[in-house]
Amino acid sequence: MLVKVYGSAVFGVQATTITVEVNTDSGIGYHLVGLPDNAIKESSFRIAAALKNNGYHWPGKKITVNMAPADLRKEGSAYDLTLAIGILTASNQIKAAELEKYIIMGELSLDGSLQPIKGALSIAIKAKEEGFKGFFLPIQNVKEAAIVTGLEVYGIENVVEVIDFFAGNGTLEPTVINTHDEFYKTLEFPEFDFADVKGQESIKRCMEIAAAGGHNIILIGPPGSGKTMLAKRLPSILPPMTLNEALETTKIHSVAGKIKEAGLMNQRPFRSPHHTASSVSLVGGGSYPQPGEISLAHNGVLFLDELPEFKREVLEVMRQPLEDREVTISRAKFTITYPSSFMLVASMNPSPGGYFNDPDAPVSSSPAEMQRYLSKISGPLLDRIDIHIEVTPVPFEKLTETRPAESSVLIRERVTKAREIQSLRFEGLNSIHYNAQMSTKQLRAYCALEASSLQLLKTAMERLNLSARAYDRILKVARTIADLEQSESVNSNHIAEAIQYRSLDRDGWLG
Repeated sequence: MLVKVYGSAVFGVQATTITVEVNTDSGIGYHLVGLPDNAIKESSFRIAAALKNNGYHWPGKKITVNMAPADLRKEGSAYDLTLAIGILTASNQIKAAELEKYIIMGELSLDGSLQPIKGALSIAIKAKEEGFKGFFLPIQNVKEAAIVTGLEVYGIENVVEVIDFFAGNGTLEPTVINTHDEFYKTLEFPEFDFADVKGQESIKRCMEIAAAGGHNIILIGPPGSGKTMLAKRLPSILPPMTLNEALETTKIHSVAGKIKEAGLMNQRPFRSPHHTASSVSLVGGGSYPQPGEISLAHNGVLFLDELPEFKREVLEVMRQPLEDREVTISRAKFTITYPSSFMLVASMNPSPGGYFNDPDAPVSSSPAEMQRYLSKISGPLLDRIDIHIEVTPVPFEKLTETRPAESSVLIRERVTKAREIQSLRFEGLNSIHYNAQMSTKQLRAYCALEASSLQLLKTAMERLNLSARAYDRILKVARTIADLEQSESVNSNHIAEAIQYRSLDRDGWLG
């Protein structure tokens, strides 16, 4: 008897429907074809034990299973439930009249219970697009899949629940989630708030500008000056995610298996990989490609603490994703693209000892050591960081100050207003949403300077020995400062402030 059951494979962040054909015939044997990996080949042992422990049996027949399309590699243990239902139906142990209307996925334990799968949201979206009626999956993944409306999503704890459903004996009901309520279920007060930061007013101002324009930023300061504390609070002042951004972000984390039972992600992600991270862990890939840290930070913040401690080749692979806002992983037989539109926040000590130019420094570094330390950051990578700011230690008087600092909620209101101005400005340009993404053409159109502002910029570049690459960055940051003040034109005071934020372009740093 021939039976068709439907599962799904995830490549990148997109799903592809897989047709699992199960045929039983006289004889003995089990033949699995269609480019399955070892995890799928081993599924027969898990399925046999799960069936026996729930009152069913592995049929004593010749079983042939084809996973179509046969030229597409299938991987993972998520097809256990698909194969089990197909084998039971093909051997006439159960009846399943509407089997072709459902996607069925899940990893089986030996007692028949189900383990979570990856990419549930992508699979649900594809199932709806292709007109499937419903989706059976482990109960641990049901909230993320139920985000998709117009699809019956059933959370399963044991294989028997699926069997009873098709037999008409079960009480299984689809999970319904109000996507609107899930999306707007936000924290009234962020976990990390700028109100907790004493002093550092100039750095907070810098972070506000970075958030308002989507600018990458690097913090340079000695140990204990508060670089990490400030970076962790940046997501709290970013504008709230749109529904499309939330779906994109949830899909990536779902593919990586990072969604527990939260459902829709409505908070911007903050990723902080260790400096020993490899290139693959940062940008994604591997034998079975998975999104890396830069994709998990999509629509959020990627924080690289102690930037010069990262291997140079690891930092260099970030150059293309920073520019294109997506990362493409190419292999001999396939190419996968992951989105990676994130804000880069980096921190570093000004010298190997951490106390450059500090007369009271416990450790001093020679010029050769300084140059070797700073040369780990290449010019092309630095070129993609708009704001460089020096962070100084907080004086004792500020640490003991009892007056509360400005909260993240108030700062975010100003940031959101500035982003709304940019959304109107770039309306109709699909690839540009905020100032940091502006091309040369948009710079000329939206950052035209008066003669006095041009002269100020020229003088600064000559006296401070700013590099040519700093010119466009200064204009972009100045445009954001003007947006925060709701000014239509970029004035000399905006240029003057933006010039301060190019520390690493001056002599004595990277040259």
